[in-house]
Amino acid sequence: MTLRKLSAACACLAAAFSLAGCAKTGENIPPANGSATPAAARPGSSPATGGAAAATGVEKVKPAPGTGNVQGKVLYNGKPAEGIEVKLCETFNRFFGGCGGKTYTARTDAGGEYVITDVEPKVYEGLLARVFDTDSFVFATTGLAGLGTAKYEVAADKTLFVNPTTLFKSDLKLLNPKAGSRVSAQSLELKWEPYADAAYYKFSIYPEEAGVTSPYINERVEATAFPVLKPLQKGTYRWQVEAYNGSDQKLAESARDIKFTITDGAGS
Repeated sequence: MTLRKLSAACACLAAAFSLAGCAKTGENIPPANGSATPAAARPGSSPATGGAAAATGVEKVKPAPGTGNVQGKVLYNGKPAEGIEVKLCETFNRFFGGCGGKTYTARTDAGGEYVITDVEPKVYEGLLARVFDTDSFVFATTGLAGLGTAKYEVAADKTLFVNPTTLFKSDLKLLNPKAGSRVSAQSLELKWEPYADAAYYKFSIYPEEAGVTSPYINERVEATAFPVLKPLQKGTYRWQVEAYNGSDQKLAESARDIKFTITDGAGS
């Protein structure tokens, strides 16, 4: 299972935007790296459906008769995240409309824990955690390439324990090449700002032209600069960097819409 992010602004634009259009956050293009297993998840102890692994825990609050509770934890950089809004959505479509139907909300306490109480028993299609004070939310996906979203079955008189949700931010800054720049493939060096607590980074370069293969996808580096030595064809590319801590937890990613153009290059 993977974790994805979406922009609340996009989620609220009823059926007008696909999530991929909200390049600022989330579900944008390639799958976000993360795990919804017992150490990272945004969105599970009555088994969750749709591939969301069941978790166990100590019930903090008894559900009201005939209803169920959903209990979990939100983390960032391996530590509890306090005051995080969590939403349980009756319906959820990350491409159109976002969170819909009956919605239940809760906030995390000082230990990063939350309990969504008195939930009507049924299967819910989304569990979203807000990324601090931004308009972005993190949610769990399942299936091949994370194309499906995790579902959660709430049973009467029971608490559904959800695997921990690990937040990641979208504020990693790219320095070179800048958006819209035209550069030579010769002596091209990628640069980005150091990110707090990052042990290493992964960067990818995505060709805009179909049929062109990138020599750099999820390339791991410990530095904040990388000389591009493998040949790049002439054309436009999008690039992105992700930061990880020493426990392989994703801390942040850069914007997903930074493009540059190679004015010369292999085969030009």
